[in-house]
Amino acid sequence: MIDIFLKTLPFFALIALGFAAVRARIFPQDATIYLTRFVFYFALSAMLFRFTASLSIADIWEPQTAGAYLFGCVIVYALATAVGMARRQGTEVTAVEAQCAVIGNTGFLGVPMLTLLLGPAAIAPILLILSIDLFIFSSLIVILITGSRDGRMSRGVLRTIGVGLLKNPMIVSMACGLSWSASGAPMPVPLDDFVTLLGNAATPGALFAIGASLASKSTERLSVAGWLSFCKLVLHPACVALGALVLFDVDTYDAGVIISAAALPVAGNVFMLAQHYGVAPQRVSASILISTLFSILTVSLVIGWVTML
Repeated sequence: MIDIFLKTLPFFALIALGFAAVRARIFPQDATIYLTRFVFYFALSAMLFRFTASLSIADIWEPQTAGAYLFGCVIVYALATAVGMARRQGTEVTAVEAQCAVIGNTGFLGVPMLTLLLGPAAIAPILLILSIDLFIFSSLIVILITGSRDGRMSRGVLRTIGVGLLKNPMIVSMACGLSWSASGAPMPVPLDDFVTLLGNAATPGALFAIGASLASKSTERLSVAGWLSFCKLVLHPACVALGALVLFDVDTYDAGVIISAAALPVAGNVFMLAQHYGVAPQRVSASILISTLFSILTVSLVIGWVTML
């Protein structure tokens, strides 16, 4: 466990560096937006393209693995929803809280960290999880919020979801990589060197951006944020573990990867959605801050445990 903690420590040290840089006013808060855009649109997209260009859909799509991950997500999502309704929250706030409980920082933190700690083979199940999060749960929160406001499902909602997915650079880069792989064409050396060089900027850039963005996070509704962080860091990986190790026939290595991914802290894109729709952004902000802080310990424990499976 100590060895795993020491291996994860540099990742969280980069997050802490970004946080400290903004707090010390060495790195302007406004610059965080542009650094995040660089990572999101260019560096991370190049990394995902390079990974998927060597894979096929069959390598990524594994029904048992998808079923185990979805099982864990549905259980925790339903629990967070039930608790939100018991507290008499509206549909919009409850949907945002449930999103916090199951959507981890797979893109910015999971892709670089888990592929390094668990090996290159981890990329296939990680991409599967990323696809599920993007296609199913990112669509679900938009449906619930807009449907609650409009009182019905409209074509406009479906159009908004479709356009949003098509404009997401992570989806576009994965689709391009899979298309290249399906073509069977070898990747030219200059292109491979280009995406490798650009993709290598994703890990330090993403981790620094996470820390820099945390510097502006507030801590409103700490009790709720603490509950949501507990859901994300403890209940989510536990339920995914139940699905992967007991209910579904998942390869042991893949099970370890998806359990580790489920243990990641609340994703920053949940805050962007909450802020966009004006639904409890400060609560989400606090959940991201608290879950990221405690994940320094919990992620190390989970990864240490799965490596012994």
